[in-house]
Amino acid sequence: MSSQNFANTTTDKAFQVCINPDCGRQFSIGEVIFSCPSCGSLLDVEYDWDRLAVPGSMEFFEHRWSSKGLKAEGRLDFSGVWRFRELLPFAPHDQIVTIGEGRTLLEECNPLAREIGMKPGRLFLQYEGLNPSGSFKDNGMTAAFTLARMLGRKRVACASTGNTSASLAMFAHKTDPPMQGIVFIGSGKIAYGKLSQALDYGALTLQIEGDFDACLRRVRQVSDRLGIYLMNSVNPYRLEGQKAIMYRVLEAMNWQVPDWIIVPGGNLGNCSAFGKAFRELKQLGLVNRVPRLAVINAHGANTLYHVYERDGVRWNGGRYDQNKVKALYAAMDEAHFLPHTVASAIEIARPVNLPKALRALDVMNGVVREVTDEDILEHKALVGKYGFGCEPASAASVTGLRQLIREGVVSPDERVVCILTGHELKDPDATVMYHTGINMKAVQPPPAVPPTGRCANPPRKVADDLQAICAALGEKLPD
Repeated sequence: MSSQNFANTTTDKAFQVCINPDCGRQFSIGEVIFSCPSCGSLLDVEYDWDRLAVPGSMEFFEHRWSSKGLKAEGRLDFSGVWRFRELLPFAPHDQIVTIGEGRTLLEECNPLAREIGMKPGRLFLQYEGLNPSGSFKDNGMTAAFTLARMLGRKRVACASTGNTSASLAMFAHKTDPPMQGIVFIGSGKIAYGKLSQALDYGALTLQIEGDFDACLRRVRQVSDRLGIYLMNSVNPYRLEGQKAIMYRVLEAMNWQVPDWIIVPGGNLGNCSAFGKAFRELKQLGLVNRVPRLAVINAHGANTLYHVYERDGVRWNGGRYDQNKVKALYAAMDEAHFLPHTVASAIEIARPVNLPKALRALDVMNGVVREVTDEDILEHKALVGKYGFGCEPASAASVTGLRQLIREGVVSPDERVVCILTGHELKDPDATVMYHTGINMKAVQPPPAVPPTGRCANPPRKVADDLQAICAALGEKLPD
């Protein structure tokens, strides 16, 4: 479908809206813009729900559990995003791009609950590492690629610290017809596990001198000038797909709303999507209450924490204090500040979705916390110890939960869902370094530093000798 024909066939049941309440301009979904041309604010995808077929309850979606298949509607039901298609109704079904994303799980984790001070049956881990590319990004990419296909785009691009590039490269390769994926990465840290995916899936990878924020600035300029479709989370369709993470959480909890959702904060797309999901569900009468939200920053990339908790900036109906945000960014520039954290996926200083995150915190009565790299690695190891290998950024959610329990903000008997955003193999170097003290990225590694983590589990060197092996196992060699 060409973009011209698409523009002619698009209905006004789905449209784009400027989030600035003093502007509020509307645009068709066929208009390729990522900020309001009048005021520069972010855009939402909104719907005329009164003219759409909306389920009467969330239980409606249960009938799709038995209709998953490879053809027609069954293929959409197999997706953990598109089986909820009535809640993101912007695309004709025959245009939807899906690779089976969202087949993830919510796991009750009582051993970890006891370790951090929660009561049994109260801590749940939403493991998004089971997505095809290994992270939550696939939820958003399926929606954004659907729109790109509807527009007839042949090239897509993103700036990335790793997960976005991996997901983009995979979808670009598997879309029919395939698209060219273009990835901008910075000269700073990028996890090799993620970079390997972008390279293996055939994306054109450009390494820019600068951090993620510099890459995002350049990819936006290039996309605008060359007509390349932008796939970062400034694209509001990315956030539409990421709403489905919350639908699956509700699905797994028998449609009961938890007390807390806790999520790492980087570019702030997830928390923004979660706030929009619950705002819409409440508006539609599909839930009777909204959970609270906690967004967890790394200490070395703590913009939202600084803005929300230190400076007291609030959504204020969309009229938030932009001067305080600008003052913080000016101070960063003056100090030549670059974000720094072991959690490379959230190593972002200027989160593009900051305004939407403020709105989500308002909708969900939220809080923001910052945690240290040392604590992130300790809790990453704890999560792994109890059965779920996750990348460092994922562990920020569990780290933040423990801090909130100690502060008395979260009660041990509340039901809490921590979002694990990516698979452990996204950044295996961080895991090996924690457990062994060996820096795998060094060209000529220095002697290993003895690991000091509380959960460190280094391999033991044992002689090629049966008696020594039995001794290492705490046994004596039988006579």
